[in-house]
Amino acid sequence: MTTPSEDPRIEAVAIRLREAAQARAEAYGPQPAWEPIWKRPRKPKTDREKKAELRKQRKRRKAAGIRRFYGAQSRRPRPRQNRIGSAAARRDARALSRMRHSTAWLW
Repeated sequence: MTTPSEDPRIEAVAIRLREAAQARAEAYGPQPAWEPIWKRPRKPKTDREKKAELRKQRKRRKAAGIRRFYGAQSRRPRPRQNRIGSAAARRDARALSRMRHSTAWLW
């Protein structure tokens, strides 16, 4: 692989670019010490941003409330038995389920 022949026009452009970059760096001054993003001071939000955020939050909370309400509605027709009766029913169901899944009926 050969190196390309040095073109004086390309070299001149490269030198100009380096000088411009140097001038920009000097104009901006020294870089501040690096600081992790979570330690940087927060930029205060404008009133408009705050209101937009609150609107989104209200919408999200309202949707969650609706979901919770309809989630409870789906369980509305609750069993009318008291806890003791339903516990007994659960025990019976569990025993029947064990019988169904066991091989006891084969012998």
